[in-house]
Amino acid sequence: MLDLKDYGIKMWDDDKIASFRRTLLTWYDQEKRDLPWRRTNNPYYIWISEIMLQQTQVITVIPYYERFLEWFPTVADLANAPEEKLLKAWEGLGYYSRVRNMQKAAQQIMSDFDETFPERYEDILSLKGIGPYTAGAIASIAFQLPEPAVDGNVMRVMARLFEVDYDIGDPKNRKIFQAIMERLIDPERPGDFNQALMDLGTDIESAKNPRPDESPIRFFNAAYLNGTYDKYPIKLPKKKPKPLECQAFIIRNQEGELLLEKKMQGRLLDGFWSFPIIETSLIGQQTNLFEDTTSLLKPLSQKDNFEKSYAIKPTWTNRSFKQIKHTFSHQKWTMTLVEGLIKKEDLPEGEHLHWVSIDHLDNYPMATPQKKMLAEYLSNER
Repeated sequence: MLDLKDYGIKMWDDDKIASFRRTLLTWYDQEKRDLPWRRTNNPYYIWISEIMLQQTQVITVIPYYERFLEWFPTVADLANAPEEKLLKAWEGLGYYSRVRNMQKAAQQIMSDFDETFPERYEDILSLKGIGPYTAGAIASIAFQLPEPAVDGNVMRVMARLFEVDYDIGDPKNRKIFQAIMERLIDPERPGDFNQALMDLGTDIESAKNPRPDESPIRFFNAAYLNGTYDKYPIKLPKKKPKPLECQAFIIRNQEGELLLEKKMQGRLLDGFWSFPIIETSLIGQQTNLFEDTTSLLKPLSQKDNFEKSYAIKPTWTNRSFKQIKHTFSHQKWTMTLVEGLIKKEDLPEGEHLHWVSIDHLDNYPMATPQKKMLAEYLSNER
């Protein structure tokens, strides 16, 4: 077991820990948020909510959560879901590897755990896409196991509580906060204890504009008592997303249908439908954004490069559109739209290129950048 003294952290005695638990849980009983996943102890429902809540705000998650469970009410439904329906259910939430890993985990449950969600922490942790935080949340909330759920919110609260002089953004330091939580967690109400810290960390003890004077645990908080609140948590800045300039091609046929391309496995946003996109910011060279960029094409105009890559030659219009911007965790796209007109029969045959009428676009899962492009294009439609 990790010795917290080695990290300059003095742990409380048993009486103070018990008092802290009572104080935190009394506040939670009075102030806890009424959320749909808190009205159940079904581990499948709790799992879905926890995965959705990663990188996504609660207010955004609620309608997605309710629709997802309507479409896939059981583990078996998720395990057997068609890819397009699965991606459609997740459309707009981003970080799409989450939902793909969920389906793989559901298939693990069906094959390795007799179609029943596992109850042991170690078994939950073995599922695809589930790390220590999510395993701890499910184990404590669904099965009342005294397992901590340590995420960024909890680490921020702990850093202030004990004046932890270690970067909360450095993965190797997570073990410090895990060790603190293992000593603090209430064995009688572990799920409520974890959720109380989650609520506290997202509101009163938030990263921006915290309200330390309102915190129910302020008199336990070393940073608050010592006047060092502004110092904690320690978090070094992340690398900025790499800027990428892209050309997006809106190709329309004489019937008013738009050309969509399905991104293949192993490429960015694979499984989704998109307007063809070509990157234009690599020292004047152009490449298909979704292809391997290790073998770059010779410098061409964007339109020539499109015609060469897709083996079709549209008639280009002079319509102008606002640039579209979208930021991923590692890339920041700036997209310029270009419109081309073409006869339907000019499209090369292939299962990954489709003509789609505007009325049927909702049937095709599209990621947020493509939705932004579509909205801009339709808003300028003549």
